[in-house]
Amino acid sequence: MANGKRNPDGKKTSPSRRQNKNLLNRRNFMAAAGMGAMSLAASGRQNPNDTGQKMPIWSGDLKIAEVQAPRIAARSKPNGLNMIVIIADTWRADHLGCYGSTRVKTPNLDRLAAEGTLFADATAEGLPTIPCRRVYHTGKSVLPEAKWEPLGAKDVTFAEVLGRHGVTTGFIVDTYHHFKANYNFHRGFDSWHWVRGQETDRWKSGPKDKFDPRKHMPAHLWNKRYDANMRQYMMNTQDRESEEDYFCARSCSAAMDWLEDNAEGGSFMLWIDMFDPHEPWDAPPRFQKMYRDEYPYERYLFGYGVRNADIRADDLPVIRDLYAAEVTFSDYCIGRLLRRVEQLGLAENTVIVFSTDHGTHLGEQGCVQKTPALLNACVTHIPLIIRHPDKSFAGKRVNGLVGAVDFMPTFLALLGITDYNNVDGGNMWDIVTGKRPSLHENVYTVFNRFGAVHNLDWHYFQNVRGKDRGKGPCLYNVRVDPKQERNVVKEFPQVARDMRSQLQTHLKIKIPPSTL
Repeated sequence: MANGKRNPDGKKTSPSRRQNKNLLNRRNFMAAAGMGAMSLAASGRQNPNDTGQKMPIWSGDLKIAEVQAPRIAARSKPNGLNMIVIIADTWRADHLGCYGSTRVKTPNLDRLAAEGTLFADATAEGLPTIPCRRVYHTGKSVLPEAKWEPLGAKDVTFAEVLGRHGVTTGFIVDTYHHFKANYNFHRGFDSWHWVRGQETDRWKSGPKDKFDPRKHMPAHLWNKRYDANMRQYMMNTQDRESEEDYFCARSCSAAMDWLEDNAEGGSFMLWIDMFDPHEPWDAPPRFQKMYRDEYPYERYLFGYGVRNADIRADDLPVIRDLYAAEVTFSDYCIGRLLRRVEQLGLAENTVIVFSTDHGTHLGEQGCVQKTPALLNACVTHIPLIIRHPDKSFAGKRVNGLVGAVDFMPTFLALLGITDYNNVDGGNMWDIVTGKRPSLHENVYTVFNRFGAVHNLDWHYFQNVRGKDRGKGPCLYNVRVDPKQERNVVKEFPQVARDMRSQLQTHLKIKIPPSTL
């Protein structure tokens, strides 16, 4: 790594400061572009890349000027607190010790929960990756369809609001979907850094013939799509030498560097979006051995492309262990980052948030990986921990209902910004302080053609567009069945009809009767 390796405490071994800064910011980009154009003009030479076609508009700040976004007021003043937001991808809530797991090792996030406030009933809204991020970054609902699409020109982001209020913002990302053409999730941040190579990110293109995914997966799971995905991933990871080179570790290391550079520059907000523990589940060997002494392959690769129908019962224990190892490794990397926060003296004035976009299935009703057709707690229930510097909030557990649309308004309120109201959610801290028992009577989730409605008593889902019933319609009594394993739709038909009606009303669509 150009900036030196880190020891287990998260400190750089050498050099002490970043020598080659690769955090691209708007001012440096525009300055470099302008100097390049002036140089060509002064020399009288034509740009050798000029083909006579109009130059495409860069997908960052230049494009958003075309459409006028709503004005951001700046009457309130930040309260001087900093914020670090850590969003992982595909993290099941029940795979954290603080949420009841007795098997999966997550000591660092368990400690964060002990020092902070845990929200026991937080629910995803729009799935999967990108719809979720649109909610988090704008505070606006993406329902009824939860489309996979970029930020709109009229969207106002959390970073933009903070920037208007004088807060320095940073974006550290290895979830590569953020940087697809024109997606603009870096918009409004003062700096952004993309850790390349996760999953099927087209980072490296060869040598393709060097790798054979068939050596890393059971023959009955192989198919052409699976092969292509894993081949890309293997090319992306071909130069990996140590745990420091894993994507999760690289992202957390980049976050430590950013904090070192910005810790003394006034109020800041650092947003870290890490793809782990999303597939492929490929944790370092020492973490995998925490759950199984021997695996069928020296490097068993399980990721997107596998067909559920091809998975056998004897595959499931191995798959679950691979995922558990990925979770524990992610917790380890986050722990190193949290220790660095303490070493820098930031714990006393920094709000730290941990959450995810959704969970995943690990064999429930024959489903592996997140499955719209089984829209239950495995996928919709998300962990949410907020550590506030005020120790009076340490160890609190909030049972009130909260949803993804509540993230941005809560974060703004925690930073003392009260004059931005263009959001669909509410301030979760009102539940923590006892001002309100809950923010919602129901929360709603949409994933592909399936929709769910959830409250503190019931969880109901079904197909809301089409005839494919999936595993539904399903009704779960969450008071007695919090893991949502037993469908009681036939035992409580009136409750099911009421929940279906609420789902239909909220989504403002007519659910086909054939789905009941």
